[in-house]
Amino acid sequence: MGATSRGMLRVYLGAAPGVGKTYAMLSEAHRARERGKDVVVGFVETHGRAKIARLLEGLEILPRRTMSYRGATFTELDVDAVIARAPAVALIDELAHTNVPGSRNAKRWQDIDAVLDAGIDVVSTVNIQHFESLNDVVEQITGVPQRETVPDEVVRRADQIELVDMAPEALRRRMAHGNVYPPERVDAALANYFRVGNLTALRELALIWVAGKVDEELDRYRADHGIAGTWEARERVVVALTGGQEGDTLIRRAARIAARSKGADLLAVHVTSADGLPSAGDPANLIRQRTLVEDLGGSYHQVVGDDIPRALLEFARGVNATQLVLGASRRGRFAQILSRGVGVTTTALSGSIDVHMVTHEATRKARFARGERGDGEVDGGERMRSRAALTRGRRLSGWGLALLGMPLLTAVLLPVGLRLPSEILLFLLLVVGVALVGGMWPAITAAVLGFGLLNWFFTPPLHTLTISEPENVLALAIFVLVAAMVSAVVDLAARRSREAARSQADAEVLSTLAGHVLRGEAALPSLLARMRETFGLTSVTLLERSDGWKIVATSGGTPCTSPGTADTDVVIDDRLVLAAHGRLLDASDRRVLEAFAAEAAVALREQRLREAAEQAEPLAEADRMRTALLAAVSHDLRTPLASAKAAVESLRSTDVTWSDEDRAELLATADESLIKLDRLVSNLLDMSRLQAGVLGVHPEPVAIEDVLPRAIDDLGPLRERIRSDLPPMVPEITADPALLERVLVNLMANAVRYSPDDELVLVNASWHGENVEVRIIDRGPGIPPEAHEKVFMPFQRLGDRDSHTGVGLGLALSRGLTEAMGGTLVLEDTPGGGLTMTISLRRHA
Repeated sequence: MGATSRGMLRVYLGAAPGVGKTYAMLSEAHRARERGKDVVVGFVETHGRAKIARLLEGLEILPRRTMSYRGATFTELDVDAVIARAPAVALIDELAHTNVPGSRNAKRWQDIDAVLDAGIDVVSTVNIQHFESLNDVVEQITGVPQRETVPDEVVRRADQIELVDMAPEALRRRMAHGNVYPPERVDAALANYFRVGNLTALRELALIWVAGKVDEELDRYRADHGIAGTWEARERVVVALTGGQEGDTLIRRAARIAARSKGADLLAVHVTSADGLPSAGDPANLIRQRTLVEDLGGSYHQVVGDDIPRALLEFARGVNATQLVLGASRRGRFAQILSRGVGVTTTALSGSIDVHMVTHEATRKARFARGERGDGEVDGGERMRSRAALTRGRRLSGWGLALLGMPLLTAVLLPVGLRLPSEILLFLLLVVGVALVGGMWPAITAAVLGFGLLNWFFTPPLHTLTISEPENVLALAIFVLVAAMVSAVVDLAARRSREAARSQADAEVLSTLAGHVLRGEAALPSLLARMRETFGLTSVTLLERSDGWKIVATSGGTPCTSPGTADTDVVIDDRLVLAAHGRLLDASDRRVLEAFAAEAAVALREQRLREAAEQAEPLAEADRMRTALLAAVSHDLRTPLASAKAAVESLRSTDVTWSDEDRAELLATADESLIKLDRLVSNLLDMSRLQAGVLGVHPEPVAIEDVLPRAIDDLGPLRERIRSDLPPMVPEITADPALLERVLVNLMANAVRYSPDDELVLVNASWHGENVEVRIIDRGPGIPPEAHEKVFMPFQRLGDRDSHTGVGLGLALSRGLTEAMGGTLVLEDTPGGGLTMTISLRRHA
């Protein structure tokens, strides 16, 4: 049997909870079931919503996996049960969900991957706030950090993504009617997370993300189906640059055009000639203009093209551009008569792409720039062809001038009656003209034809091929020799000019590659995309040999699966090959492509080294933690153990008779030492779980006045140094009671340790808006402001001078536990001296 094909993933994406993702998923399940599909519910959470519960009726619901953690019972998706049932489609809600520690995978999206690998289609849901790349943006908008995230790439890999959209006002009405949260939570939700501004911003994020995904799919479809025409699904404005001073004007004009459409893209392109044309413009101007484009939110691109108009239009169609901005011609009127120019040619060939010809200051300075840039220069990528560049048109013109010009010159000179030397010079002048226009072979042909015409019509005896005078023979021979030499020199100059221009084009491409690397854009997808657009390829793929050819990275349409399917391939080393599809590249292009290939190999190695470093970082961090732990606990574990052991041995001794007071003092010493030891071990265990990311948090409504007395009792003899001053009716907070108690114990113990013996540590509370603050206030020496953050590092004490005050875990652990509960812990100076530690936690709705 063949390998099982991977299942398809369909994701319903929403801007916020309550927009109807699960409802849409279950509605689709019922439709699929009516069509005869085998659909099961792997995991769907109703959240107490009656409509969701009703939709679950009639669907097969697989049993969940029951797990115990920290004394509580949880249910999670049973991956093995779904795979064993092997339905056609499985409904698995909440793609970004974090599983209970001890589950098969840490995240639900990893569970879904396993189900997909088994060949089962999956339908899931996710909200935009759970995307990893948008985590900080969502927190900035809503003020609420998202603990559960999913990598963007997981959602991008989905075969289908459907946006479940709802206007903010409609979602708030649904919330107010009790269709999302229970009635007791509605007011708090509407006043906080579900404000109109928050929902509007989240909706925009979701729409933009989906638009980008749709854009990628459209590009892929057009590439796979060979669609070269422009589909105006989204405005894209391309501005063509030559490197002239007028480029700044063109860029700003193009940016204004793009700004008229919401979400329009701005792209700048510079065409580097590959057919012997000297590159127009100043490289310094191009560098400055590239920076300007990127500052305006656009992107800069460089392509190689023999035909400037076609290169521009191929690039524009390749990026699905809708508008092309060119500069008006700077050439003189005579030059425009001789050639239509790139601007006119581009407009004629543009098809559905709108072409804007923008005037600028340099338009008035039309000139032939012989010796500077060939015959002249234009903007927007328009460059006149140099006389030294023997293009096909130039060669045809040379042949025409040779075959028609010689008979025409003969007809003109016959009635004039000049002497033979003058006639030879005029024929020679025409041959030189043919050489300058068409190169060597048209010029040699013209010379041979001129020799025959001179002999027949102008050399005595006339109308015969006989030459009577030896000087005339010498003159005609020199005429042919000079014509051949001039033709050879012109052709050699043309070849050298072509080679120089080609080298300059290659240098500009390599310069762009170097800049690409220096700016840190060496990620493989970006590099391959640059390579594809530079050479006008359909797709570029980096292949690696490992039990067959494996695609490492690709850009463009259908990728090459092996070097044999590529139009051009470059062998990088024994394992890596760069495969290009779209057209055959000549030798000079291959040299540049090899430079790109070498950089792609470097980028791949850097990527893998970075991944290896990221994998090694937790191990290194754990090793640093173990080293610091061993160094720190050498004293802190031994001291309370030694004290407790000495007290117990003294009590067991029969050599000394202890009084009741002595016995009580020894028992108190043992008790205090064991309390210190228990606290130290608990802190170490909690810190290790926190560092490993497996600390379980179970938030629930908590009253401060219930937790604080238990925390004070945990201090043992230190409890006498604490004074509680809680105001009446402190609102409940959302926290884990056990973790909050641990935080309070650590902070109070730390405050007592550094407070004078005659000063009490004060604990009070207050509430402001949605937060409740608990403050632990001491009158100790305090901490300098610059050291406030340093003391939160594990195994750090202020100044690290005292090796007898503990391992320095209390504050680090307290902050970690507080943040795990969604709160904050900050330090402030106590007025009059000392330190105030403030815990801020969310007020229970």
